[in-house]
Amino acid sequence: MNFAPKLAKTLLSAAAIAFITTTAWAATLTVGGKNFTEQLIIAEITKQLLESKGHTVDKKDGMGTKIVRAALENGEVDLYWEYTGTSLITFNKVMERLSPEETYSRVKELDGEKGLVWLAPSAANNTYAYVIKPDNAKTEGMETISDLAKAYNDGKKILMGTTAEFPKRPDGLIGLEKVYGFETGRANVRPMDLGLAYNALANGDLDTIAAQATDGQIAALGLKVLKDDKGFFPNYALTPVVRKEVLDANPDLKETLEAVSMKLDDATMQRLNSEVDVEKKTIEAVAADYLKSLGM
Repeated sequence: MNFAPKLAKTLLSAAAIAFITTTAWAATLTVGGKNFTEQLIIAEITKQLLESKGHTVDKKDGMGTKIVRAALENGEVDLYWEYTGTSLITFNKVMERLSPEETYSRVKELDGEKGLVWLAPSAANNTYAYVIKPDNAKTEGMETISDLAKAYNDGKKILMGTTAEFPKRPDGLIGLEKVYGFETGRANVRPMDLGLAYNALANGDLDTIAAQATDGQIAALGLKVLKDDKGFFPNYALTPVVRKEVLDANPDLKETLEAVSMKLDDATMQRLNSEVDVEKKTIEAVAADYLKSLGM
C-alpha cells in the first residue's frame, strides 16, 4: 500500500495549520500599559484606535514600570506608552539635567540601539509633583519642595503618600532626598494606590503626596503643587514606543499613534484622568469618547 500521498497530504495540512497560526499570531498586536489611571486610559485608547484600523489587539495593562519595559524588550509586548524621563533615568541610567528636547533625543538614540522606536512625543508632561492641601496646618505656607525638605530636617512628621515604586526610584524619592538634602524617614512614608492617597490627603490622614502632574484630582480637590525649585524632576513626555520589528511589519502604526500623541497635552490628560477618577466614568467609555472627539 502506498502511504506517500497520505503522508504528503498530512504534512501539507500541518504546514498550512502552522502558517495560519503564525500568521494569526503576527497579526495580533500586544499593547502594554502600567497600573495607574493615565496608563490604563492610554492603553485602552490605543486598543480601540488600532482595532478601528483593522488590527487584532491583545491588551496587557496593569503592569509595573520595569515589568512592562522588560515585556517590550523580550517581545511579550509590542508597544506601550512610556515617559521620556523614566527611560532616561530608570532604564538608561542617565542622570544629567537635560532639556525636554535633549531628553527625548537621548532616549530615542539609546533605546534605538535596543530595537525600540520612540515615535513623536506628546505635550503631556506627567512629571512628578508634590501636592499639599492648603488648609493643613503642618504644611501651611509651603511653596516649594525646599520648604518641604526643611520641614523634614526640622523634625516635623510630615506623612507622605507615594506609589509603591516612587521611594525606590532614582528619579523618585532616592534622588530627590540627595538633591534637596533631607531624609523623609521610613515611618513617614505611606506607599499606596494614588487614588487612595488623594482621599487620605483630602481627609487629613496624609500631609503630602508624591503625585503626577497630569492627575485629575489636583484641580478637582483644590490642591496646591509645590514648585520643584531645584529642577530635580526631568521631563516626562508621554510617548508611544514600538518594537522596531513590529513597526517594520506594521508601518501604519507610526501615523496612527502619532495622530494621538500630537494632540495630547497636560490639560487633556488631566481632563481624561478626572473623568475616570473623579466622575467615575469607565476607562472604556472615556477612551471611546475621546477618540470620537478626534474624529477617529
